[in-house]
Amino acid sequence: MRAVRPRVKNALIWVFGALGGILWGYDTGVISGAMLFIKDDIALTPLLEGMVVSGLLVGAMLGAGLAGRLSDSWGRRKLILAASGVFILGTLGASLATGPWSLIVFRFVIGTGVGIASVVVPLYLTELAPKHLRGGLTSLMQLLVTVGIFLAYVTDYLLAGDGAWRWMIGLGTVPAAILALGIVTQPESPRWLVGKGRDEQARTVLRQLRGDGAAAGAELAEIQETERAERAQSVPLSLRDLLSPRLRPVLAAGMLLVFFQNFVGINTIIYYAPTLLTDIGFGSDGAILANVGIGLLNMLMTLPAMRLIDRRGRKPLLLGGALGMCTAMVLLAVTNLSGLGYGPLLSALTLGGIALYIASFAVSWGPVQWVMLPELFPMRIRASAVSLCVLFNWLFNMIVALVFPSLLHAWGAGVNFLFFAVTTLAAFVLVRKVLPETKGRSLEEIEQELLRQRPGRSRAEGSVPVSSGADAPR
Repeated sequence: MRAVRPRVKNALIWVFGALGGILWGYDTGVISGAMLFIKDDIALTPLLEGMVVSGLLVGAMLGAGLAGRLSDSWGRRKLILAASGVFILGTLGASLATGPWSLIVFRFVIGTGVGIASVVVPLYLTELAPKHLRGGLTSLMQLLVTVGIFLAYVTDYLLAGDGAWRWMIGLGTVPAAILALGIVTQPESPRWLVGKGRDEQARTVLRQLRGDGAAAGAELAEIQETERAERAQSVPLSLRDLLSPRLRPVLAAGMLLVFFQNFVGINTIIYYAPTLLTDIGFGSDGAILANVGIGLLNMLMTLPAMRLIDRRGRKPLLLGGALGMCTAMVLLAVTNLSGLGYGPLLSALTLGGIALYIASFAVSWGPVQWVMLPELFPMRIRASAVSLCVLFNWLFNMIVALVFPSLLHAWGAGVNFLFFAVTTLAAFVLVRKVLPETKGRSLEEIEQELLRQRPGRSRAEGSVPVSSGADAPR
């Protein structure tokens, strides 16, 4: 029985913690279908339409920017609870909106909750997971993001006949309420507890999670030693240290992840797939149904990623995914620029290219970013550093979402697909050269390696730079 209870406890933590991903995915995906019918009730100019879509992304930037400091002061668990309340408020407000500005404002509120969840949920899961399962368990949130997107697409399809966009948006309160009720019963992060001097509470949490007092004691000692070493430094670590020669490589690695996850083109597919499909001859119902298939594939291909991320490692998945996405974008570009008329061949090639792209992204860049970001940074600045990177993630997301429709109108889809083919190839090259491999190593081991590098020290003096992954411990 003792062996069962920790497993159940762990399962509940990861389910309730990662439930924020469903909210994130649902609120991100539902607008693509709802927007077709919102315009029947609320007068929207093209500018206002773009503001409704991007309002969530602006709110997400604010939420991500606040989440690091708040999670360090409030704790991870309390902030997840607060985020669920923000979700409920924003979702109810948006579903009852009677004018464009109230809709934009409440989409902004929803986005604030999304931004908070996108920082604190991966942080929470990373700090509670055992190191040999950390990648797969942390990527559970990404799986639930895809589940949320899929549920949004299915909801759009089921309610499209009645044009019930208020219900499409309002049903997002259901997972928000479940998250609020569930997270109350879960423990706080032991690493946050140690940072606040509450070591005995951290020991209790670790014993509950690991089911083994000796293993809990050893892990607590490792966390305490890292905390003591950082406090003993003459200058305490701060976010400003990320710009120092010592930590600049890891900041570059984090920014590389969030830049390319957005500029490989995923948002053009998630937000605008129905538009792309109607442009090649699909009807509205057919485009929304095809979108359901895209959401299903996105969800299913995240499952092998959860298994492979701790077996193959982070870098191999990123490299393989970049090549797959590049191939898909080349296929879409050639198909679009070839001048094929509307018909079965054009439809099949376009759907095939989108399917290859979604599968490649879902098995690689989708989950890996959220696993690696918390792994890269030292504990004392982990929350703030991840918050900064995720803030830029939402900024890049917003840029792509705002600019793509204009570029689509000006250049056509084919040129845009060629652009994304180039960015996916660049992602492959830079991942190969810059990113470290973090598979199978404790957060404290990764931190100690990164912090051994000092300005002015050579390799001969024992400096350990951020590796490209080829010589990283496996």
